[in-house]
Amino acid sequence: MAAVCQVTGAVPGFGHNISHSHRRTKRRFDPNIQKKTYFVPSLGRKVTLTLSAKGIKVIDARGIEAVVADLQKRGVKF
Repeated sequence: MAAVCQVTGAVPGFGHNISHSHRRTKRRFDPNIQKKTYFVPSLGRKVTLTLSAKGIKVIDARGIEAVVADLQKRGVKF
């Protein structure tokens, strides 16, 4: 599963692990991605979204209807 939030567009960041001796090795900072299912009354069905923790908070604040409308404008499949 790709580590990309469908609502916020959060993607992995890249950087280094730094050891005690200060050697640097590449690493990846993944967003906190969760699969979450919502019932959307306007569509009359359940929708499963791949969301970051912040994306879940956005849906709680704005409502699933508004977020789904924005996703449909952007052409996101769900």
